Amino acid sequence: MSAKKRSACPSDEDSNVPSKEARARQKNVKRLALLRAREPTVQQLEELVFGDVHAPLQDEEEEAHEEVEEEEVLLQSDEETEARLRPPSIKRAAWVDEDDELEEEVDMKHRFRSNLMRGHAEARMSKKKLQQRMREKFQKSMGGAPSWAVSGGKKSAKDDDDEEEEDEDDLLRRTGNFVASSDSLASGILRMKKCCNANAARPSSDRLTSVQFHPSAQVVLTAGLDCSLSLFQVDGKTNGKIQSVHLDRFPIHKARFICHGDAIVATSPRNKMFYVYDMMEGRVTSVEHVRGLQEPRVKEFCVCPEGGALLLTGTRGYLHMLTLKTKEVVSSMKLNGEVVGVAMSGDGSKVFANSEDGEVYVWDARSSRCVSRFVDHGCVASTAIAASADGRYLACGSQAGVVNVYSQEACLNSANPTPLKAIMNLLTPATALTFNPSAEILAIASRHQDEAAKLVHIPSLSVFSNFPVSKRKFVYRASCMDFSPHSGFFSLANNKGHAPLFRLLHYKSF
Repeated sequence: MSAKKRSACPSDEDSNVPSKEARARQKNVKRLALLRAREPTVQQLEELVFGDVHAPLQDEEEEAHEEVEEEEVLLQSDEETEARLRPPSIKRAAWVDEDDELEEEVDMKHRFRSNLMRGHAEARMSKKKLQQRMREKFQKSMGGAPSWAVSGGKKSAKDDDDEEEEDEDDLLRRTGNFVASSDSLASGILRMKKCCNANAARPSSDRLTSVQFHPSAQVVLTAGLDCSLSLFQVDGKTNGKIQSVHLDRFPIHKARFICHGDAIVATSPRNKMFYVYDMMEGRVTSVEHVRGLQEPRVKEFCVCPEGGALLLTGTRGYLHMLTLKTKEVVSSMKLNGEVVGVAMSGDGSKVFANSEDGEVYVWDARSSRCVSRFVDHGCVASTAIAASADGRYLACGSQAGVVNVYSQEACLNSANPTPLKAIMNLLTPATALTFNPSAEILAIASRHQDEAAKLVHIPSLSVFSNFPVSKRKFVYRASCMDFSPHSGFFSLANNKGHAPLFRLLHYKSF
């Protein structure tokens, strides 16, 4: 039997060969087919020697081709599956314009983009940089990037700093005031604004000794050792001068509104005479003699709340009640020692006075009878006293700079009242004490040291930390302080001849 027949008709033993031999034969067939395709001379030599060898091998080659095609189909299906699962790749553009590669610049002087400039050097900016600048502005206006947009869910330190730098006014202007302001004054920081000096239109050429707001009009009074008293219209911007009156050779020690703001009384340090300026008639009257008053000088006084009487501080511990209508003394009260401070209750029924030895006296103004007497806690020498208009608090200042705050009720009912709080923020004698009309703030000051002034939050009996402003002088040595009728403004008189004015933003009215 020829080799051709043996190849075409395999025996039964060949059909039972292991699959390993079948795979090896198929592999050899493939190699032979490839060899014939590459070398035509080999095919011719086989035909001459063995005859036509293609026919016996046709069946095996077809089977081999079918297996190869099946493998290719499987491979194609696997590639299609991978292509579907693989993320889409960026396709290359079919056509590229060279001008697109150039970085175009934008004119930043346009009115819609000028607020993004940080200097004249940024008159033109690339689009990429402009987008970055707009992104930064948006994130800043929104309070920084949200936590979900930052890697790790944490804000950067820069975003935290930007949030801390934003003040309350910017926040309210951006988001709206959705939270109503509280009616009660908060402690810690007093929201206030420094305004133009109250007497900026006419500063005093000498030490300013008095400042007071009009009880009903938006007017402030200033007076000093330059022998002049002046009235200014309070607006917080220009504070225009209304009128100025000069008293010849009469340096003013104290000036106050009387008769519900229709007149002004002014006293001098070493003079028994005092002046009364009637603002309605524009007339200045000198009062050279007071019936029943045997005092060498009239210096310190306190205006009664009804406005028609003065409580004069005399020598040797005397207090004299003077009526302005008849210019005569109607009653007198006496303390042990010299009087250093006088204050009256809001209704005018009580008189509070402290002596130089630290004792505090409480008098009934109508009967001129002493109703209580006690020693200021820890005080050796008293310097000042003030009473709140609502009848709740009494403040006593000492030579050591300590200011004790008492309850008026405790002072009337106890011979040894305990202070609610001892304010120890002054290092020199406390010479000026003033409550605001709502008794929420107590202003304390010393004229013996620069910037020695503090504002006390009465409900918490703590000092506001932002007054005066650190590293910035504007208070200097304050001798007198006052609040406007509804606490909207606060001012003080200093030794530089100025009356610094502050707008207290918590209070809405003058």
